[in-house]
This record gives sequence, structure tokens and C-alpha cells, in this order.
Amino acid sequence: MAIRLFIDGAAGTTGLEIRERLQGRSEFELLVLDDAQRKNEAARRDALHAADIAILCLPDEAAKEAVKLAEGSDTRIIDASSAHRVAEGWTYGFPELIGRETIANAQFVSNPGCYPTGFLGLIAPLVRMRQLPADWPYTVNAVSGYSGGGNALIDRFEADSTIAFRAYGLTLGHKHLPEMQAYARLAHPPVFSPSVIPAHRGMVVDVPLALGAMPDVQQIEAMRETLAAFYSTGQVIVVHGPNEPPGELLLDAASAPWDGMELFVFANSDGSQARLIARLDNLGKGASGAAIQNLNIMCGLPETTGLRLDRA
Repeated sequence: MAIRLFIDGAAGTTGLEIRERLQGRSEFELLVLDDAQRKNEAARRDALHAADIAILCLPDEAAKEAVKLAEGSDTRIIDASSAHRVAEGWTYGFPELIGRETIANAQFVSNPGCYPTGFLGLIAPLVRMRQLPADWPYTVNAVSGYSGGGNALIDRFEADSTIAFRAYGLTLGHKHLPEMQAYARLAHPPVFSPSVIPAHRGMVVDVPLALGAMPDVQQIEAMRETLAAFYSTGQVIVVHGPNEPPGELLLDAASAPWDGMELFVFANSDGSQARLIARLDNLGKGASGAAIQNLNIMCGLPETTGLRLDRA
């Protein structure tokens, strides 16, 4: 019997990309509300209760309301918003970091944010293995395609071709900080500098490290080996070796959807400074691809089914 799946918020960017990745998959029966019903509370409640799994592609407050609508059902939920990422009773949906079995057995799974996916992919294993200190004041410089900002930002960028760069989060209270601190097990939230460029999709997350000032820090090659070993059992995250450093890292303004993530480790000649860099698709491993990966795991299906892991 097919797994009944409801996407609440299927008309948004993340929901549309999830539906694209589900095309042709007979394992699922998609429960669909028409335009007249998709904002109707009773219709949404019925769909949430009828589904085996629901994926929420909604703003934070609407996602919380959807969870309340689902109360009394056995429906398992994947929330793509930031509403439940550090909430009690929710499992953080980063399988490589949290553990696939934990996600497989969870009723409530919260998708990671796109920027935290890159940051945590780099930092969390190294802090866990005590190769980087948990009490260091980390900084994060990141750039994303404008699709991560939702329909309003998409419209703004596509209507105004003069926008070349948008720095935001200037009050230093970005909503991604709690999950970045919690799942990297840091004593302090990082200083986070996000920005947006005129590309529809794509993301680079850059964590500079003053290794020479850190106490008892490991050699850079040991860090690279730790990351490579940590992700060696999966197919989604690739750690590039010391002989693979590119002269530059690029984001293609016309890149195709991609659900993987690349990690790079760069250092100066004496190892006193380093840059740990993640490159991913903010709509792929940063959103819709991660939801499909978690969906597969929760349904006992091969983890990468439906994912787009080949770089076009």
C-alpha cells in the first residue's frame, strides 16, 4: 500500500521542489488540496489526519498551527520551517549528524536550516571529536541564492536587476543561531554574517579559523581526515582531499537543482590559519532535498532515492 503523503504549503518554493523530486515515485500517494481548500483549516486538518506523513513547507507560526491541527492523529511530520529545530520532542533532521536510526524512529522531524547545514556539517564533527574547542568564538560568513528568502525576496530580486549583494541579519539575532549553537555543542553562538546574491540557488558557508590562537588544536590534515571518516558511510556529503583544492569556489547563477554538499578544508602554509567551507544548494540539501532524504529514512526506503546528486 502506498504511503499517504500531504505537503502543507505545496505551492511555495520548497513545496514545489519536494513535489518535483517525488514525481514518478509509486511508493507515495500524494494528498492534494485544490486552491480553494489549501488555506481552509478544516480541509487541512482532514488532510493532516489522513496522511501517514506530512511535510510542512510553511512560515514558522503557520507550521506551529499545522502541528496543532494534527493533534490526535498518528501522522508523522517533517517540518521544513525553523519553528521546531530546537523544540523539545522534535528530532533534528540531519541524518549524518544525528543518526539515521534516530530519524527512522521519530514521529516529529525538523529539517535543518540551509546555513546551519553547512556550518554544522563542518564544525560539529570536529567539536565532537575535540579537534576544535567548544568555547571558541566562531564566525561564519555565508552567501546564498535569493530563493532561500521566500516569494517576497524572489520577487524583489527578479524585479530589480540592480541588486548585486544583500547583507542582512545586521542586528545579530538570526533565527538560525539557536540550532547552530545547540547541535555544534558550542558555549557561545557564532557571529553569523549572511548575505544574498543575484543567483536563484546555491550557497557557500565559510568558517575562518585562527588556529594559531586556539589552545590544543589539531593539525589541519587531522581535521580533514576526521571529516572524511565521519561522512564516509553516506553518499550525500563529500569531503574533498588535500590534492583537490580548487583555485576558487564558484556559484553558478544558472545551476540545476542539486541535493549534495561538498566540504573543503583550506589552510596557509604553516597551519596557523584555516578556512572550512561548505558548498551546497540552499533548496537542495538546504531544504527540499533534506526533506526527501528524511522522508526516505522515515519510510524505510533507500536514503538517496529521488535525490539529485550528480552535478550537471
